[in-house]
Amino acid sequence: MTATQARGLRSTGFVLAALIALTAAAACGGDSDEPAKASPRPSERPSEADSPEGPKPSMSAADGRDITACADGNCEIAVSGPVKIPFKGPRGPATLTVTEVGPDTIAYTVKSGNGQSKGSASGPGQGCITVLRSNGSGNSCGGLGAAGRPSPQPDAVVIQAATGENGTAVLQLVSDR
Repeated sequence: MTATQARGLRSTGFVLAALIALTAAAACGGDSDEPAKASPRPSERPSEADSPEGPKPSMSAADGRDITACADGNCEIAVSGPVKIPFKGPRGPATLTVTEVGPDTIAYTVKSGNGQSKGSASGPGQGCITVLRSNGSGNSCGGLGAAGRPSPQPDAVVIQAATGENGTAVLQLVSDR
C-alpha cells in the first residue's frame, strides 16, 4: 500500500485492517490518471455497452443487473461488461463507471463533484473498496476473502467491487440512508 493510499484511508476514518494486511500481495489501483491494466477480455464476448441486455452474468446478486437499483446508493448488482451507474453520493449526484470486467478482473472510476477515484484488481478473490465521503474518497484493493457486504459508514457511500472467475463482477453500494 502506498503512503498516499494510507493517508487517504486515515483521512476518511475508515479502517479495513484485514483488507490492508492482504493488500501488499495484490494488484491495486490508485488515484492516477493511468488506465487500469488487466488481462484483455476475449474479443468475441460482447460488453454490456454493446446491447441493452448484455451478456448474462455468471454470478448472482440481490438486485441482478438492475443499475437503477443503485440510484439511492444501496444495491448489489452483477456486471459482465462496461457500464455507468449513477447514484446519490454524499455531495449529490455521483457515477460509478466500470471500465473493464473479465475473468477475475475489475476496473472502475468513481466521480463525484470535481473528484474522482480509480480502482482495479485482478486475480481470484480480489477486489476493491472505495469509501466516498463529502470531503473526499479513499481506496483499498486486495484480497476480499469472505468479506461479505460492507458496513455502512456515516455520511458516506461504500463501494465494494469483487472479481469473478467467469467474467462477472459483483458491485455492492452501501450508504447510511
